[in-house]
Parts: sequence; structure tokens; C-alpha cells
Amino acid sequence: MPDNGAVLESAVREMARHTGRPELTAAIDRCATFATTVVDRITPRTTDEDLAAVAAATGLADAAPVVTEPFAEWVISGEFPAGRPRWEEAGARFVADVTPYEQRKLWLLNGAHSLLAYAGGIRGRTTVADAVADPVCRDWLAEWWAEASRHLTLPHEESVAYRTALLDRFANPRIRHALAQIAADGSQKLPVRILPVLSRERAVGRVPQGAVRVLAAWVCHLRGRGVPVTDTEAARIVPLAQGPLPAAVRGILTFLGPELAADLTLVDAVRGQAEALCAP
Repeated sequence: MPDNGAVLESAVREMARHTGRPELTAAIDRCATFATTVVDRITPRTTDEDLAAVAAATGLADAAPVVTEPFAEWVISGEFPAGRPRWEEAGARFVADVTPYEQRKLWLLNGAHSLLAYAGGIRGRTTVADAVADPVCRDWLAEWWAEASRHLTLPHEESVAYRTALLDRFANPRIRHALAQIAADGSQKLPVRILPVLSRERAVGRVPQGAVRVLAAWVCHLRGRGVPVTDTEAARIVPLAQGPLPAAVRGILTFLGPELAADLTLVDAVRGQAEALCAP
């Protein structure tokens, strides 16, 4: 979640106000600060097989084991007026502003996940490792990453190294990350994973085919192609995506943002890619 420290602070302060106890708000003012963090580690949903493996290895019945990849990154920004734990000794990074790291993770990792979930699902892939092994999906990833990387503020060599590492992370056969899990709640994910890059590209007159492909694949997903639809907004967006494809594209783009549906060049581009992806 972008700027999660501010979001958490707003929620805590609102809860304090609802208690009717002004001293709680005063205590927050006096004692609390809210850090913003970025956590980067792929953790697929725990399966029954994971539960059985943990029980066999440890002899313990753990109801909530978490399977993770070897890679881990934790970036933190915030004030610690009373001092802070020495988390950097365990690999955490303290920075003045997490925004560049938020964008890198949301666009390069999470945006790529959404691309693979919708477009890879249409191609019959079921996991991230399956999808990234598909040469067509790999080409689509490279296209999306090139677009997103143009708008990152971290040093170029860091972005290149991150993308290289992502290919290895995605291809890890021991991390069975289901595309159906990633595809859930695209209505909440695409606005922070894809639309920021899309808007920046359109602002300079480019039609970013990688970003367009994600939106087109999402339209096809909502029309029943690829993995099943699971979305908190399904009752609104699934009907919008039905019927003639041109109207469906305009309806979904209007849902994401009226300015997108008003961009006729973008509408045509999404429709064109959707026609190719949705074709039998």
C-alpha cells in the first residue's frame, strides 16, 4: 500500500476520535509516530501440502506456516524519537523517502505479476513460474518493464539488477505462486500497479503497449478468459465487461477513470489488444 504510514496514522486517529476520549488523541500526539515501509518478498498462499510438509519436518501441527522465497527486502522511512531497534543488522534499510522503492516494487514486481496473471492465464499458464517460462510472456514482461523503468527515480543500474533478479525469482519452481491468487481484486491493484505508468506515458504522447496489454488482458479476464474472477467489485465490473467488446473496453476504462475512457487513442489501443487476447 503506497504511503502506508500515513494511511495507518489516519486510521488510528479516526479510531481514537470515535472512542470519545480526547486523551487518546493527545497520547498519540505525544507518544506515537508512524513509519512507512516497503516489504518485498514473494509469499504464496499456504496450501494443505505446506501444512503436511511442516508437520513431517518438525513433528508440530502449525496451522499458519508461511512459505517464502530466499529474497527479502525491507525499506523503512520515518521518525523514531525514542530510538529504534537496530533492524539494519538484520538487513533492513532506513531511508529518507520510500517512494522510489514503493514504485519499483509496485511497478516492476506487482505490475509484472498482474500482467502474468491476466495475460499468462489466458495463455493457459497457472503459476508465475509457468508463465515466465513462456517466451511470449517473457517478451511481454520486458516490454512492460521498459515502460515502467523510464519513470523510476532509482539509479538505472539498480533497476536493471532488480529486473534481472525478478526473472530468477519468478522462475523459482519451489515457489508455486498461483496466477489465480494474484489475479484477485484487480480493481484494487491495477490503479496502483499499472495506471501510474500509463498516465506518465500518455502525458508524453506515448501509447505504452505493455500497460495497454495488462488492461486488455484484464478486460478479457472479466469476460471469462483465463483464471476465474475473484474481485470485491465483481458485481459492478463483470457486467461492464460483457457484450460487444468496444463497449466493454469503454465501460472498464470508465470504471478505472473517466479520463481513460475519454482518451480515444488509448481506448482504441486497449480494444485492439483485447481483440487479439480474447480471440478463441
